Amino acid sequence: MLERTYIHDVSPDDDGSETTIAGHVHELRDLGGILFVVVRDRTGRLQVVVKEDDTPEVFERAEALSSEDVVQVVGTLEATDQAPGGVELAPAELTVINEATGDPSIEISKDVDADLSTRLDERHLDVRKPESRAVFSLRSKAMHAMQSWFYDNEFEEVDTPELSTAGAEGGADLFPVVYYDEEAYLSQSPQLYKQILVASGFDRLFEVGHAFRAEDFGTSRHVSEIAMFDVELGYVEDHHDVMDVQEESLRHTIETVVEDASRELDVLGVDLAVPDEDFPRVTFEEAREILREEYDHVPEDDTDLDTKGERLLGEYFEERGHPAVFVVGYPDEKFYYMQAVPGDDVASRKFDLLYRGQELSSGGQREHDVERLRETMTAQGVDPQNFEFYLEAFQYGVPPHGGYGLGIDRLVQQLAGVDNVKEAILFPRDPDRLEP
Repeated sequence: MLERTYIHDVSPDDDGSETTIAGHVHELRDLGGILFVVVRDRTGRLQVVVKEDDTPEVFERAEALSSEDVVQVVGTLEATDQAPGGVELAPAELTVINEATGDPSIEISKDVDADLSTRLDERHLDVRKPESRAVFSLRSKAMHAMQSWFYDNEFEEVDTPELSTAGAEGGADLFPVVYYDEEAYLSQSPQLYKQILVASGFDRLFEVGHAFRAEDFGTSRHVSEIAMFDVELGYVEDHHDVMDVQEESLRHTIETVVEDASRELDVLGVDLAVPDEDFPRVTFEEAREILREEYDHVPEDDTDLDTKGERLLGEYFEERGHPAVFVVGYPDEKFYYMQAVPGDDVASRKFDLLYRGQELSSGGQREHDVERLRETMTAQGVDPQNFEFYLEAFQYGVPPHGGYGLGIDRLVQQLAGVDNVKEAILFPRDPDRLEP
């Protein structure tokens, strides 16, 4: 590996120490006889002060630099109140590793906003900007924290196919693919495979993967390829066991982000609070009543909440110190695999988690009785013959179970405080974007 110290590892306490850094030339300022070269790596920026009288050869080399050149600098750290971070580097050696020859369409070193479409077209440049880079560093730390929680709590990680003969949730929003001589689709959800695995004895599992929805949308909340964190657990008493897992893992994730991604949050200007109380659990009807009474808002669909309703509920509970809230007991027509509440013809054991006013996940307790599954499928117009691979597993004894699917992209969007979910995805896919 090329010798270097990451910039976030140097501080004024290192005054007088020799070090080596490497990165891109972020900014150049020529004051006549003195050159300020700001070098950027993935952890931060450091000012290199090149004086012609002290190091004429280094000065000559620095004069020929261009923005985004890749350089390695060896020098002595000097504490000073005049430099960002309170420390700068006096160089003894400067090596140009690679020259930048392109004419960038995005101003990387300046606080100039480009429109989102341009940023996504030029993603290789956009993620060089510290603000964009911070989103994905935060994302990495959030995902590590979440996975660590599940490993620590005796969950096993699994992988399920992203190609299938049918969609878990039915409907027409599937991407067909050429698969030899058969009809196949990109995965809409790992739901059915998760349940098959629970039936087979994987009673605590999670999966990090992608799902695909062929929907024609034009919102800041949707994309065609979704990163998902899916969870399933067996031997539950009811859907509250599933919500407990979601709550504890999410609280741990947010807490870890606050502790370990403080630099990224500072760059993004986000003040992220860790929920220190239990997430409220309100019924679907209670949620709609809050919208009616507090905001005079009634979602058109009697079986769901709309985007405005979710945002208003987020405001309502955040004002009361709860950035996250569960909405429980959605009408059971939505998905055949959800278990109905005994004695209630309307409610189901389905829940959504709203975080900072946006739906983050959906889950619930599943139906584990194979005959009731077949009956529900038929009643909802789903042909059981298309799902025999799934139903067969339910003929050999299945424990009561439940789970959820969490949208990773939306979680990062909310943690990072960005306006559009595409800003939280390195290379998003939507109806109009299939590259880069």
